[in-house]
Amino acid sequence: MGTDPSSGTVEVQVHPRRESTTVHPGRGAPPAPPPRDRDFSLFKRWFPWLVPLFVVANIVVFIITMYVNDCPKHSLPHSCVVSFLGRFSFQPLKENPLFGPSSSTLEKMGALEVDKVVHRHQVWRLFSCIWLHGGVIHVLANMFSLVFIGIRLEQEFGFVRIGFLYVISGFGGSLLSALFIQEGISVGASGALFGLLGGMLSELLINWTIYANKFAALLTLVVIIVINLAVGILPHVDNFAHIGGFVSGFLLGFVFLIRPQFKWVSQRNSHYRHGARRVKYKHKPYQYVLWFISFIVLTAGLITGLVLLLRSVNLNDRCSWCHYLSCVPTSKWSCKAQRIYCETNQIGNQLNITCLSNGRSDVFPLSNTSSSQAQQLCSRLCS
Repeated sequence: MGTDPSSGTVEVQVHPRRESTTVHPGRGAPPAPPPRDRDFSLFKRWFPWLVPLFVVANIVVFIITMYVNDCPKHSLPHSCVVSFLGRFSFQPLKENPLFGPSSSTLEKMGALEVDKVVHRHQVWRLFSCIWLHGGVIHVLANMFSLVFIGIRLEQEFGFVRIGFLYVISGFGGSLLSALFIQEGISVGASGALFGLLGGMLSELLINWTIYANKFAALLTLVVIIVINLAVGILPHVDNFAHIGGFVSGFLLGFVFLIRPQFKWVSQRNSHYRHGARRVKYKHKPYQYVLWFISFIVLTAGLITGLVLLLRSVNLNDRCSWCHYLSCVPTSKWSCKAQRIYCETNQIGNQLNITCLSNGRSDVFPLSNTSSSQAQQLCSRLCS
């Protein structure tokens, strides 16, 4: 997810990260854990169509966003990138280095903006933002990750469960991010993608007995998740979307990705032999316990988080150290968001714009400068 590129506080959510003007490409998912000496054909295999549909939907939404953006019409002449694409050309790279639209267009299309969620009750933005992307680099990185992770999960568990896992995890990532980062706008599917990773981890744990080399599979998956989360401590990366999506997906995995006992499945698909020990219960006791606890914790967490958000609660005020989960300052970088302020003065038919942070100024024709163009000019003068 990300914030407004033109304001200097843009954060873009890219798997597995949400960041400000830079994109971290999506990491790959671990290979499917190998089965033990048991016939996995007893478990139904699904044809994956929902994940490819999600990929197509995200790309189509990005194309529509670029059509609405229409850089030549709303930006200064000759400032658009790849101008031969016409209205599909990209915003200037100083404004959006991801080769994408302006922040005002993203906001119009449904980007997450906490102020509108809280004061205008536009809760739908917590869902709509996960279908928007900040640029070509952003959407390609996310969709590559979605295909790599999502296809296998849909083949094993079907489109209904994986669809709910993806959407609810995206909502959880947006919600936690909004509770900690309440300025700028946010877009991207990082929370949903991290939710798929979280679901893979909980699926391995709750179906522990049906896998061979389980410790190697667990170690591989944990290392991949830790590396991806560790990237979030870099500057301009919002790790809260990652954490929120991962935790939501992890809990949902215990609810949606539970498998029946292998002996129960074998018994149901074979002729019952007299004298053989019959398995009465579809799931093991620990599976029922994990299902119940996860469902209660997830439901309570999402409802509590939404109530806190609508009451305009900033969790940074209640957790003095939590900001380190998203960025750890070092001598090489600062975690403080850059603020951009400009002063404008009309001089006859000209508009003088001065950046207050560095003192740079320039004069532009008033008749050719709209409010959105003035915002872009301010961003350039301060960059």
